[in-house]
Amino acid sequence: MPSLPEQPSQTSKPPRVVLPETAATDANLSEKVVHNRIFAFPPNRDTLGGTSYFIVRNEGNILIDSPSLDQSHENFLHSQGGVKWLYITHRGAIGKATEFQQILGCEILIQEQEAYLLPGTTVTTFGGEFTIDSQVQVLWTPGHSPGSSCLYYKEFGGVLFSGRHLLPNQQGLPVSLRTAKTFHWPRQIKSIQCLRDRFTPETLHYICPGANTGYLRGKRVIDKAYHLLSQLDLESLKLVQPMI
Repeated sequence: MPSLPEQPSQTSKPPRVVLPETAATDANLSEKVVHNRIFAFPPNRDTLGGTSYFIVRNEGNILIDSPSLDQSHENFLHSQGGVKWLYITHRGAIGKATEFQQILGCEILIQEQEAYLLPGTTVTTFGGEFTIDSQVQVLWTPGHSPGSSCLYYKEFGGVLFSGRHLLPNQQGLPVSLRTAKTFHWPRQIKSIQCLRDRFTPETLHYICPGANTGYLRGKRVIDKAYHLLSQLDLESLKLVQPMI
């Protein structure tokens, strides 16, 4: 089995822009100004090299999974207007979520089957789906873990933040990876089918995976997301054996 393409950073690196949206705020201005942006944090050793994302938007910023907790990241989040929601895609991405809530005063959103892992912490839980607003929905996609879920953001043609439910393989294509710790492989395959049924090529343009981002080789996101998902052979995936 090949080693993971990116390892957790030993020193803090600044988040990088993944998807920017530009718009002129004044017809008399020739310059473009940033309207909405998505940032990716460097891999976090607390979450086994997981990649966290940050959506900056007027309706309230959303932090997806816990980045490493250090002063530079805290300063960055404050500089962008703080965090309204800290959303956790699966139990392995919790990291120091409680500490982030204490520092930033944000709400933590997590699927109900993972919430027991945050005892004494104030959380908002959901079952099958949760709507934050007209632009953001959270969808339960069990399999990797009992409460694994994905966040869907309608901007940029549709972005799915997939946690470890969908990860890039060595060719940069989105797949589910069966490991010895996978909770329920058939359910994970069924969750892929549910995503394919829910979206279309017009509503799902990008996937932002929660790990293995080194396999994207600088692309930062998986584009043509729905097309690639529709090409997955789910029957063959059912026969995949766990990676050691």
